[in-house]
Formats: sequence, structure tokens, C-alpha cells
Amino acid sequence: MPRIHIDLPDTFVYSTEISVRITDINYGGHLGNDSLVSLLHEARARFLQQHGFSELSVGGAGIIVADAAVVYQAEAFFGDRLRVEIGGQDFSRVGGDLVYRVSNVEGGREVARAKTGIVFFDYGKRKVRGAPPEFRALFEA
Repeated sequence: MPRIHIDLPDTFVYSTEISVRITDINYGGHLGNDSLVSLLHEARARFLQQHGFSELSVGGAGIIVADAAVVYQAEAFFGDRLRVEIGGQDFSRVGGDLVYRVSNVEGGREVARAKTGIVFFDYGKRKVRGAPPEFRALFEA
């Protein structure tokens, strides 16, 4: 199986710090893959909230995560502070990719790269809809 490769965007438009909790640790003694995906979700929710949005309401549209990929670079442990940066790329009429770089605040070592493919959705009509211009504008600065 070929390895997944995630290209980083030229710029990241958001950054937040999240500490690794004891409940994020797996039987190997490091950050579990399921917990990393949850940390990405937390970072995405914070990013949207900073701009007055939520996953259910971005300019009148909801967000559906259509796909996700993670490439692990290093371990993270209980108590580590992780910086999660978010950028965007490959936008289409109805969605695009949010790209994440996760690094350890102490020392800056990259822990993971990830991407979530998102699609905008009208929950009232139960249909995919166009990407709100105010969302795209967040990445055009």
C-alpha cells in the first residue's frame, strides 16, 4: 500500500494549543490515533468559533467531514502541549480541505500532519450546497 503524503499549505490561518490529557494516552503509552483525531476536531471547532461559526452554521451551511487522513511523525505524551495549525486548500464549489500541522510546543517537533475534506450541507433541505463566501474569505488573506 502506498504511503499517504499530505502537502502543507503555504500559510496557516489559525493556531491553537491543546494539552495531551491522560485519557488521550493509549496502551503504548503515547497519544492514541483516535485521540489525535479528536484534538483536530477540537482545533477545528475553536477555529470556527473564533469567526462566529459552528460546524452546524457557517454562513447558513453545516459542515460534513467527507474524508480524513493522518500522517504520524512523532510520539506525543501525557502533559505535552501541542500546537495545532489550520490552513485550507483544494477548494471547490461545495467544499475543500482543511489541513492541520500538529507540533510539540516544546522543541517544535512535528507530531502529525492531517487533512479533513469538508462538504457544506443544508441540513433543512438535506442537500449539499455551495461553500459560503465568508468561509472561503478566511483563507484568502
